[in-house]
Amino acid sequence: MEKYVINGGRKLSGKLRVSSAKNSVLPMLAGAILTDERVVIKDCPKILDVFSMIKILNVLGVKTEFCGNDLVVDSKNINDYVISASLGKELRSSIFMMGALLSRMKRAELSHPGGCDIGARPVDIHLNALKELGVIILEENGEIKCYAEKMRGRVIHFNFPSVGATENVMLASVLAEGKTEIHNPAKEPEIVDLMNFLNSMGGKVYGAGTSTILIEGVKKLSGTTYTPIPDRIEAGTFLLSAVITGGEIELSNCNAKNIWSLIHKLCDNTCKVTIKNDIIYVKSGNERKSFSFSTGPFPYFSTDLQAQTMALLSVSKGESQVTENIFEFRYRHVDELIKMGADIKVKGRTAYIKGVERLNGAQVLAEDLRGGASLVLAGLNASGTTVVENVRHIKRGYTEMDEKLRFLGADIKTIYD
Repeated sequence: MEKYVINGGRKLSGKLRVSSAKNSVLPMLAGAILTDERVVIKDCPKILDVFSMIKILNVLGVKTEFCGNDLVVDSKNINDYVISASLGKELRSSIFMMGALLSRMKRAELSHPGGCDIGARPVDIHLNALKELGVIILEENGEIKCYAEKMRGRVIHFNFPSVGATENVMLASVLAEGKTEIHNPAKEPEIVDLMNFLNSMGGKVYGAGTSTILIEGVKKLSGTTYTPIPDRIEAGTFLLSAVITGGEIELSNCNAKNIWSLIHKLCDNTCKVTIKNDIIYVKSGNERKSFSFSTGPFPYFSTDLQAQTMALLSVSKGESQVTENIFEFRYRHVDELIKMGADIKVKGRTAYIKGVERLNGAQVLAEDLRGGASLVLAGLNASGTTVVENVRHIKRGYTEMDEKLRFLGADIKTIYD
C-alpha cells in the first residue's frame, strides 16, 4: 500500500501545465470502439482509471499502445462484449462501455459498476434511456445484459441531468437509425468534448452544453486524432493547493470558464486571480476568509471540488457552509480533517465549518478520489507530519500528484508498506 508523507508549512510557488481531463478521456476510450480505424488520444493522462479502462478494452480484443503521452486505440479486431465483474468494479466509467458496445457489437454484458463509494449512483437513468432506443435489457444477480439488433432514434427526457447517462446515450445513438433528441442533458464541458470527439470521427452531434442535444445517426465512423480538454478538477485542486499554503502558482493549459464557480469563490477568499488565454495565475491573500457554496450540475460549483475546497475553508477565518447536493456520502473526508484539527459539523447535506488558524499533522485515510486530494491539501497546510494512506484512490484521477507538488516546493514523498 502506498502512502504520502507530507511535512506541511511550505508555501507553494511555480508553474505547472494541467493534464487532459480524466472525465473526457474515459468516455472517449469507450467511443474509440465505434470505429475499426485507429483512434489516437493526444496527451492521455496516465492515471489508474485510464489503465483500468485500457484493461477492459484489451480483454474485449482491442489493441492499445502508448506512444509517448499519446494513446493509440485499434479496435478492428474487437471480439467480445462481456465485461467481467472484477474489471467493472474497478471504476465507475465501465458503464460507458454499455452504449458503445451496443453500437458496435449489438450486445453488452456487464455488472453494476464500481468506483468511489460517495453515494447512490443508480444506473436506472442509463437503462431507461437505452430502452427508449430499442434496447432489450435483462437484470439478474447484479448483472446487466443488453441486446439491440437495431437501435432507433427517439426523444429522451432526463429527470436529472446525469453526466454518465447523457454520454451513454450519445455513444449508443451516434450510429443508430434516425434522430435522437436528449432533453435536459448534462451540460458539463466534458459533454461538449465528447460531442467534438464523435464529430471528429464523422458523427453528427449538435447542441452539447445546451438544454437539448440532437444526434443524427450515421452509418459509419472513421478514425481520429483528438486532444481532450484540460482537466478542470486538476486545475482547481492545484489552485487550491497554492491558496491553502499561502503561495502563488501559474497554471497553463486551462480553461478558466470551466471552473469559474471556484475562481469566483477564491476571489471572495481574498486571492488575486489573473486570467490570460489558457493561463490562470493565483496568489493567496494576506488573510484567508470564509465563504459558502452549494454543489450542483455544471455550471454550478462542482461536487468534484467540494472536498478540496472544504480543506481550504477549514483554515479560513470565519464561518462557512457547504451543501452537497449531488452525492449524499461525499463527506467521508470530514472525520479525517477533524483528526487534523478542523472544526466541522455535518447536519444532513450541509457542513458547518469554523476556520482554525492552522491544521495539525495526523495519520489519515483516503477513502475516495477527491476526498483523498483534500487530505493532501490539508497536509500541505498542517504543522508537523501528515501521512495519507490508501493513495491508490488519489492516483485514480491525478497524474503524478506528488511529483507536481514537489516541483512547486512541497515536502511530500511516497512510501510503500
